[in-house]
Amino acid sequence: MQFDRVAAHEPVVVDDEPQEAAVIAPVVTRPAGEAILFTKRADHLSDHPGQMSFPGGGREPEDDDLLRTALREANEEIGLDPLAVNVVGRLDDIRTITRYSVRPFVGRIPDRDYLPSDEEVAEIVTLPVSELTDLDNYESEHRDHPHYGEIRLHFFYVDGYTVWGATARMLVQLLELATDWRVPPEPDRYMEPDDDLPPSVRDEAE
Repeated sequence: MQFDRVAAHEPVVVDDEPQEAAVIAPVVTRPAGEAILFTKRADHLSDHPGQMSFPGGGREPEDDDLLRTALREANEEIGLDPLAVNVVGRLDDIRTITRYSVRPFVGRIPDRDYLPSDEEVAEIVTLPVSELTDLDNYESEHRDHPHYGEIRLHFFYVDGYTVWGATARMLVQLLELATDWRVPPEPDRYMEPDDDLPPSVRDEAE
């Protein structure tokens, strides 16, 4: 992955939402190539149950800045030592339908076993970049969203897991910055607002 391009990126800032959050997109380097670590959210959560996400969460009053938020939350969720993270850059802030602005940081982390240390995390999953950038594992759809207007939803299917939603939006930018992968110019399908999501994510969205 070309981390210099991530470092050179000038991220878009979102500062008009009532709540702030931050995440780390953690990259590990392995003999077979880089991989990206995700958490699978617990099914009992009220927001985005069962979905794949990056370690992170909401800003707390004691957090000096949003990087501190991301590192603190990653430590709480997967036991990631903040001092072990090499932060290489930032992606664009994004808005969520839950009225958060989310700031994604990209960090290189040690390749070791991480264990869920928070009741919000059901599983820790590391997916190879080579599989995430395989277009056979990707699809997208165009929708008219009641909150965002016209949007393009992205879906990555790797090793039985589906990355979609806000995490997929961040992942798309990371892959386009750090690799030669590009989103295809046209979505795979055009959907009406009330059409079902793909079967692999339908239950998670309900």
